[in-house]
Amino acid sequence: MKITEYIKKNTVILDGGMGTMLQRCGLGAGERPETWNITNPKAVENVHRLYLEAGANIICTNTFGANVLHYSLDDLEKNVFAAVKIARAAAGDCSTKNTRWIALDIGPTGRMLKPLGDLDFEDAVEIFAKTVRLGVEAGVDLIFIETMSDSYEAKAALLAAKENSQLPVFVSCAFGEDGKLMTGASASAMVAMLEGMGADAIGVNCSFGPASLVPTVREYLKYASVPVIFKPNAGMPTVENGNTVYSLTSEDFTAEISPLVAEGVRAVGGCCGTTPEYIRHIKEAVKDISPKPLTKKENTLVSSYTHSIELGNHPVLIGERINPTGKPRFREALKIGDVDYIIREGIAEEEAGAEILDVNVGIPGINEGDMLCSVISSLQAVCDLPLQIDSSDPAAMERAMRIYNGKAMVNSVNGKADSMATVFPLVKKYGGVVVALTLDENGIPETAEGRVKIAKKILAEAKKYKIDKKNIIFDPLAMTVSTNKNAAKETLDAIRMITDQMGCHTILGVSNVSFGLPKRDKVNAAFFTMAVANGLTAAIANPHSEEMKRAYAGSIALCGCSDSLEKYISLSTEMSFEKEMDVFDLRKAIVKGMKDRASSLTRELFSAEEPLEIINRYIIPALNEVGDGFEKKTVYLPGLLMSAEAAGAAFDVIKAGAHTAKKDGKRIILATVKGDVHDIGKNILKLILENYGYEVIDLGKDVLPEKVVAAALSESVDIVGLSALMTTTLPAMEQTVKLIKCRIPNCRVMVGGAVLTEEYAREIGADFYGKDAMSAVKYISSL
Repeated sequence: MKITEYIKKNTVILDGGMGTMLQRCGLGAGERPETWNITNPKAVENVHRLYLEAGANIICTNTFGANVLHYSLDDLEKNVFAAVKIARAAAGDCSTKNTRWIALDIGPTGRMLKPLGDLDFEDAVEIFAKTVRLGVEAGVDLIFIETMSDSYEAKAALLAAKENSQLPVFVSCAFGEDGKLMTGASASAMVAMLEGMGADAIGVNCSFGPASLVPTVREYLKYASVPVIFKPNAGMPTVENGNTVYSLTSEDFTAEISPLVAEGVRAVGGCCGTTPEYIRHIKEAVKDISPKPLTKKENTLVSSYTHSIELGNHPVLIGERINPTGKPRFREALKIGDVDYIIREGIAEEEAGAEILDVNVGIPGINEGDMLCSVISSLQAVCDLPLQIDSSDPAAMERAMRIYNGKAMVNSVNGKADSMATVFPLVKKYGGVVVALTLDENGIPETAEGRVKIAKKILAEAKKYKIDKKNIIFDPLAMTVSTNKNAAKETLDAIRMITDQMGCHTILGVSNVSFGLPKRDKVNAAFFTMAVANGLTAAIANPHSEEMKRAYAGSIALCGCSDSLEKYISLSTEMSFEKEMDVFDLRKAIVKGMKDRASSLTRELFSAEEPLEIINRYIIPALNEVGDGFEKKTVYLPGLLMSAEAAGAAFDVIKAGAHTAKKDGKRIILATVKGDVHDIGKNILKLILENYGYEVIDLGKDVLPEKVVAAALSESVDIVGLSALMTTTLPAMEQTVKLIKCRIPNCRVMVGGAVLTEEYAREIGADFYGKDAMSAVKYISSL
């Protein structure tokens, strides 16, 4: 039986921590667990066997950190084949092999993807693809992608799995206590993207104990139509008698996790700190809980890398300004490659209240695919709104959908056979909510009935591609009333019929109705209000139009959604009605993370102001503003990093023209501890510290304790920062801290990483625990 069939009617028991068990068997501090597939296969096999005997249906191969960034391709091949062979040997002793499956375990690369890091998206896809292909060849039953803390990396891994195998794919992410991934994604955003791309089961693992992750799991259960996974840690680590232990006993762990099974979780197990005892208790606790039936959720979600927008809750305003039609300055920006101008337009729309941005760069004489990808990547670096990818070029559309970080709206498909045959496969592969125009080979029907007929044809064809109607939003096409007095009426009738008869969502390009008329904004606003009354879901319109904004705010107040009045008040008091883009001073350019703009503005200021004045008046206040937002959870990691990059660009200009860049005098050593090849946290802190004027000596990753001490002595630094992501490297963290304190008693040691807590840091002798980069910056500044 396939796991995808079994999980529909049964609760699947997952295994527990591999690293935790291997440490008990003698895995050394900083030693990579995957190496034991070659050097100590019997120990690995015994761990698998113990989990199977405890009741696990799925065992994950010992390949969490196995990829070509950490091993040569030859070593990777040997490692993966050995890992699968070991798991097969363990499963072969089980008498119920028809309910036991072997999963190829794939963890994160340990690097940040562009634009936040240096790893290209397609390179990330290929890194995961190499491991996937080897696992498929070795004979695994499914692919289990886990502990993903970045939505973009999760997309790369899932894409690699889907493109290089026919196997079921499970994807699990590591959320913080705030219900967000490290790079800001909410649970609903991850459900939208992962389910849209065809993951067979999705969920949550690692991070914290079960209780802290309950709200996140419940959000998954609310939106996911596919089975939900829950595989948390056994609490957080502490040190007892020199040993790393976890806060939750198997009984406590099970008591916290089993109620979620009753609420609908379908795959449950343990991550760091869990052992076969935990899995045995889970198996026993859930055996009498009848699995809650899987239900198809009808929520229509689009998402960015931080959040989702649910279409149908309230009227949604889609900004129309990133479009060359009727905009000579915009067309010129496209021709000369002035992406900065386009990005400023998008930011202005965001500040004016748009919830989604339409992105259309199609003009003759440019490479539309290149420009579309450039604009989308640049927009997503500085703006967290979901985007609508708007193109009539299928090749450009696919390229954009592939690199988009989230679940996009796709504009558009129509009732022509070739259009549906081209666009629907893309929507099926990459996910998305597709705008369907009610026209076909015979053109646009004059009547509402004719447009509804085409809508039904499109819906029937989409079903053949297994694209649900919740992922189609129909555009019944606003035609100008200046040439046909009944044009608006027929469109409004079509909206009402599609909404009431078909149960589908609708969208309009509102401003088309007023073409050729004076005072167009007044007509557009009235038409929008009438369309909303007839059931319109979303409108593509100019968010800078005061008339449109007032109509939109009013419709929000009257829509009856749970937070309608709050949204109305926000729109009425905080949003700008400006028709032109705001003036971007240097402070704002840094806050928004606009690197090129920050550089050019600094050059302009340099001729009139002193370097220290520029730093103190613009750069440091901007960094502090973003830092405060990060602490208050109004700014997420991508915004923090892009702001730091922009500040760095400004500093570079100042350094090139003067020698007065602000320096605090403090020098800091940073290192990821022995055995840990995940240096995301370290690299983030390095970037932030450097842009606050500190000098950073980066020792890299997988650094021996002796090397850290030697560097601290030779460089005469008195602050060392250490990071670790993997629980198997916690002993190396402790060893490094103790050696520093022994050899350099006055040296301050700060530690951080996903598996650490303030209590654990204190117990191993560290001076400070940094939960994030900004807390570390504040600590250093206070010394």
